Amino acid sequence: MTALLLRGLRREGYSVDAVTGGDDALWSVLETDYDVVVLDAMIPAPDGFEVCRRMRERGRWTPVLILTARDAVADRIGGLDAGADDYVIKPFAFGELLARLRALIRREPLERPVVLRVDDLMLNPSTHSVRRGDVDIRLSPKEFELLRELMRRPGEVLSRTYLIEHVWDFAYEGGSNIVDVYMRYLRDKIDRPFGRHTIRTVRGAGYQLLPDGRTPPE
Repeated sequence: MTALLLRGLRREGYSVDAVTGGDDALWSVLETDYDVVVLDAMIPAPDGFEVCRRMRERGRWTPVLILTARDAVADRIGGLDAGADDYVIKPFAFGELLARLRALIRREPLERPVVLRVDDLMLNPSTHSVRRGDVDIRLSPKEFELLRELMRRPGEVLSRTYLIEHVWDFAYEGGSNIVDVYMRYLRDKIDRPFGRHTIRTVRGAGYQLLPDGRTPPE
């Protein structure tokens, strides 16, 4: 497949470098300013997802397209969470790959996603990581998105309806109590172990992230 892609891309006028393993791929993308990177998910370790993740951790924001034979939704989400911009499932039509590469190259140069900080709580969208002080906190994808919405608007009261629309989706048909359930999960991870009170329930209105959660809310 590498030989076919090299021949096809060069025929289209692209200048292409090719490597066969994760270590060489990571070295190449850290040393060279490419217009776009194509990563096969199943290259020898570190795999394509891990190479992409390490790229983003080191501040390389070149657009990344991942090739994968794994079409499970969880695998696709994993690639996007690692920092990939797009993916193509094998087998694929070469014309589709070209179209997706052209779309990525046309984009404006990427900037590092803004790291959110509220007091000693830090959320990094690019590495999908959360820290309280020097302690790493592991969150599920939904917990992460919920915390991100709160940290984007510290001090504001966000209704359950707003949170469902922005963290779940418009097609969600469950009750609003799902927000209460996940807020309990969040408190158990970002507040209670640290003796903090960051997340406040505003009765009849929603939830609020307190910039200073060292004292209990009134």
